[in-house]
Amino acid sequence: MQYEVKSPILGFEKTSKVELVEIDDLFMTLKSCDGTDTSFTVVNPYALREYSFDVPAAIRALLDINENSNVLVYNIVVIQNPRDESYINFLAPLIFNQDNATMAQAVLDAGAHPDCGLAEPIKKFKSE
Repeated sequence: MQYEVKSPILGFEKTSKVELVEIDDLFMTLKSCDGTDTSFTVVNPYALREYSFDVPAAIRALLDINENSNVLVYNIVVIQNPRDESYINFLAPLIFNQDNATMAQAVLDAGAHPDCGLAEPIKKFKSE
């Protein structure tokens, strides 16, 4: 599904349309639809850990999110070699409103979310 980017993805401010492509039950690829080769690996945070935050009011308004909206949340994964050294940014979730095909990146306050890191190692969440 393609989404209109309503608030820029940090570092990729010119990206205005993206597509989510499933890799497996845990990972997706977020690809630019603007004619560039920009893509990110993203992860479903709820499949890894307890994760909660209030969607900022500005993002709710921008994406027209209400209590009945069908919303997805993903976090960017920075892939490293070896893959166990990859890390996840839990402080800047990507929020998708599937009802109107819009998305935005929220930036959470680290002080209000001390259990969320900017670069948490993915190996921390692997099943033993």
